[in-house]
Amino acid sequence: MNNRDHGQARSAEVSRRTNETDIQLAFAVDGTGKSEIETDVPFLNHMLDLFAKHGQFDLKVDAKGDIEIDDHHTVEDIGICLGQTLLQALGDKKGIKRYASVFVPMDEALAQVVIDLSNRPHFEYRAQYPSQQVGSFSTELVHEFLWKLALEGRMTLHVIVHYGQNTHHMIEAIFKALGRALDEATSIDPRVTGVPSTKGVL
Repeated sequence: MNNRDHGQARSAEVSRRTNETDIQLAFAVDGTGKSEIETDVPFLNHMLDLFAKHGQFDLKVDAKGDIEIDDHHTVEDIGICLGQTLLQALGDKKGIKRYASVFVPMDEALAQVVIDLSNRPHFEYRAQYPSQQVGSFSTELVHEFLWKLALEGRMTLHVIVHYGQNTHHMIEAIFKALGRALDEATSIDPRVTGVPSTKGVL
């Protein structure tokens, strides 16, 4: 039994329009790693493409924001939208593995992402970057994106960068590990009946 045998397609779409951003986002859990990313934040485009590729998700993002102020609102709201589509796509979460822990190296950098699709939002983040910027992208926005993803996706998310010397490599390792961990946590385990919780609900 694979994910595509689980019944209906696990996918969702959301639109979010505020005075700061205008976002349309479509996410398919059981995809092929195809992404169409159009935002005003080039570094985030690259990271989302890596996330989709390594998670074997299909992801389409069309986002415009007030980047004349800074990238904060755009990055934050994309995290919100991605979390919302993930939550909708997983539905009752029957049959999923629920947990995952993945290490990904990127040259000298090593990142770890640990996930519990628990329906209890919690975020822990351990990363110290050599630089506060990657090009025009502020590294503090990685925290904002991941925290909003965890909050809206209602997951426990732990992100640890164990070491690294190149800020780009460190963040890239995070997004690759995030894709792979989320792929594992959302995958269907044929041994699981109902939801993977003694409570009977997630």
